[in-house]
Amino acid sequence: MSRTSAPVGIAAGPVPEELLAPADALVDVAVFTVVTVAVYLLARATVFPLAVRAVRSRNRNNPTIQSATETYLAVLLAAMATVAGMLAAGYGAVFSESALLIAALTFAVGTAGRDVLGSLVSGLFLVADPDFNVGDWIRWSGGEGVVEAVDFRVTRIRTLDYETLTVPNTELTGNTITRPYGRDRFRITETVHLAYDDDIDRARELIVEAAEAEPRALPDPAPEARVADLGEGTVALRAEFLVREPADGDLLGIRSRFRARVIDRFEEAGITLGPASDRELSGHVGVTVADGDGNRGAGGDRGGDEDRGGDATTGPAE
Repeated sequence: MSRTSAPVGIAAGPVPEELLAPADALVDVAVFTVVTVAVYLLARATVFPLAVRAVRSRNRNNPTIQSATETYLAVLLAAMATVAGMLAAGYGAVFSESALLIAALTFAVGTAGRDVLGSLVSGLFLVADPDFNVGDWIRWSGGEGVVEAVDFRVTRIRTLDYETLTVPNTELTGNTITRPYGRDRFRITETVHLAYDDDIDRARELIVEAAEAEPRALPDPAPEARVADLGEGTVALRAEFLVREPADGDLLGIRSRFRARVIDRFEEAGITLGPASDRELSGHVGVTVADGDGNRGAGGDRGGDEDRGGDATTGPAE
């Protein structure tokens, strides 16, 4: 007796689209992620170092351009990698078929990030400004310090106390910036007060000598000491001299050394530095006399008070 078995199977029909859609979406996301990361890493390993090296070779004395190139180039490569990932994943139609959507998103991002975009544009202007560089000492309405870095949104500044300030780029581009040490020379100004009976001419000579003794002082124009003001009890002399390369020098140390030399020279010459002025006082002065027991008051009045007090004091009748 023979037995035959019929093949057992399940007829395969078309897969529903609602099951394929999530799978296709996951594939697209995976392709987008892989391509974006791969393109960015490849560009970061090849294009980035070449561009940074080229900028550094052409701008050796401009750290601002070097720092900004690294920052902005990294963002540009990330944007290019994102576009490449979208095209590889099939999202390219978004750029051509959804112009209205892109315009709406652009408007929303522009409105919400107006301040951020303004700081970004301001940062580009600061980087392009040849008179604004990393390492410069700047002064603006909000403070002063050394520029350390120019980022997308803020500029980082180190103060004299080594504090770090993050100043919005728009604040620096919208206000006046002073670079007191931006040139190759800087004028040191100090005021010295003397008494009227001192030798003013000799004092001026000593001040000039103290300025000329500074190693960083420039001989041309020569240091000067002028009579700046005539006060009630003192004469004010203003010392002026130029020093070279102020950005590389310790200006606080220069001022301190100059003051110390002035003090030493004035002491040797017998000139009084900053004498106290005379003051005339007017009014009444009262004098109180104290007896041997420490009681204050006039002796006669005190005795009379005690006598009257004894007579007035009586005890109760027994």
